[in-house]
Amino acid sequence: MCGITGWVAYQRDLTLSRHDVEAMTETMSCRGPDASGTWLDHHVALGHRRLAVIDLPGGAQPMTVNTPEGDVSMVYSGEAYNYTELRDELRRAGHRFDTDSDTEVVLHGYLEWGDALVDRLNGMYAFAIWDARTERLVMIRDRMGIKPFYYYETDDGVLFGSEPKAILANPLARRVVGADGLRELFSFVKTPGVAVWEGMAEVRPGEIITLDRSGLRRHTYWRLRSEPHTDTVEQTVAHVRELLDDIVERQLVADVPRCTLLSGGLDSSALTALAALHLAPQGETVRSFAVDFPDQEKHFQAMDVSPTQDTPFVHAVAEHLGNAHQDIILDGTALSAPAVRRAAVGARDIPVGVGDRDNSLYLLFAAVRKHSTVALSGESADEVFGGYPWFHDERRYADTYPWMAGGAPIGGSETQVNRDLAGVLDLTSYVSDGYQAAVAETPLLPGETGLDARMRVVSHLHLTRMVQLLLDRKDRMSMAVGLEVRVPFCDHRLVQYVFNTPWSMKTFDGREKSLLRAATRELLPESVANRKKSGYPGTFDPTYVTAIQDQASELLGARGPAVDLLDQQVLTAATTAAPEDITQQQRMILERALDLGTWFETYNPTVRV
Repeated sequence: MCGITGWVAYQRDLTLSRHDVEAMTETMSCRGPDASGTWLDHHVALGHRRLAVIDLPGGAQPMTVNTPEGDVSMVYSGEAYNYTELRDELRRAGHRFDTDSDTEVVLHGYLEWGDALVDRLNGMYAFAIWDARTERLVMIRDRMGIKPFYYYETDDGVLFGSEPKAILANPLARRVVGADGLRELFSFVKTPGVAVWEGMAEVRPGEIITLDRSGLRRHTYWRLRSEPHTDTVEQTVAHVRELLDDIVERQLVADVPRCTLLSGGLDSSALTALAALHLAPQGETVRSFAVDFPDQEKHFQAMDVSPTQDTPFVHAVAEHLGNAHQDIILDGTALSAPAVRRAAVGARDIPVGVGDRDNSLYLLFAAVRKHSTVALSGESADEVFGGYPWFHDERRYADTYPWMAGGAPIGGSETQVNRDLAGVLDLTSYVSDGYQAAVAETPLLPGETGLDARMRVVSHLHLTRMVQLLLDRKDRMSMAVGLEVRVPFCDHRLVQYVFNTPWSMKTFDGREKSLLRAATRELLPESVANRKKSGYPGTFDPTYVTAIQDQASELLGARGPAVDLLDQQVLTAATTAAPEDITQQQRMILERALDLGTWFETYNPTVRV
């Protein structure tokens, strides 16, 4: 795992711009605390920060191979889980290797197969290759968009980086957010390819972008496709288990300490159990971590996506597996600390407005990083297997994103912004247009109708829209503390296979995530195997609510640019409500206000509406 950045300019000599490139690279230091490197030629500059995970002494970047026709150089972030097989194949083709790193394998794979390298990769990755033989830049992102990758077109080339902050460190990039950027911010959607910052874009999942003197070109090398599913239920369950065994075994490979993130839900518990199964023959005990809050049992409030507390189930799994487990306890004072909010907003580069769930994730990852460098997460299993409540009730038929329908806990930003801005942004139309575009992308089978067709649409929405919100959050918060979080449920082979499994088969036992439960049930305590979906927990500590009310009240009194964007009457009511009576909507506007205030203070953006 690492942070990458770079600059291509066909009409200037970038060897004279080392200071700018080093500044861009330095913004990625949190992603790569172990080493730093830059490489400059006349029209290209590459920067890299390394988090050493495989082949600790080797794998330094930027990495270059000299050919008679010119140098081929690369900056790479991520992991190729099948690199050993690819290295063997490349050796048979005559390639020689100086390191044991997957980075060198990917670079030689490009030399052998060109852009078609992507068809052979299994992993999470974002990388850029400068091919001096043709003065061509190649930018590639993994199929599911696990690793972030942004770019910014200039008059004579492009700036790029793992995160917007790397691009914004270059004097050519303007810190401007327009109406579309605000729409993206306040609508709780993540439109593929769209960045909040004006002039900036994202390499889409499964996309190759190439740049040469004739301009920029985009090519989608992978997308979800619909195919008939001919396996029986028994065969499907067996194949899901076979895939999970292979995926977890591959993703446990590392030369640094590993662990799992354990919530006591089906997803993370299954991964922890599979990890324990694969580590036991090596004489290793799996280590796991969970987040919890003081007096959570006393203050807990059941919600649609979080009907039960995690801790009893976490401990049941730890006892059942005999793994080395640790609870990370976070109190309201730590969660509400302005320094923690600055770190969380800075990690994401935008004021997302989910407050304590970002702050606690950041603090959880920081605590885990003291013990491990690599963690396995159950992220995305709900999108793959159909775990959310709205997959199973009337919300799946809504003419909008199901997670925004009928009182779902996500959304509702229309009531946060001030009336004048709400009229300009028209968030309802923005969400509706995005939803319709997403539905139109769904690849239905010929003649597919009724519930099967609708559930394919719902699954596609989650796998191309919802999952991007969660993967981006996971990556930014973990890499902000130099922790590599791997997501086995995003292996494209598993995603593609389950996507084509009929809905009746995904719910064959009358429950959510039937296939995952059946494939892993014998590894888990019965209580966990049968547990309903429960999302990442938030704190209900009244000291946290009081703290953010006080902070938001101070922000209101300062009358800064963040307050100007919001409905001040609604914000005032939220700051004065009794902490025990505050609504979810009021808490959301408090979080949004504080995130916005921190963002303006840290990034000093120009907002143009």
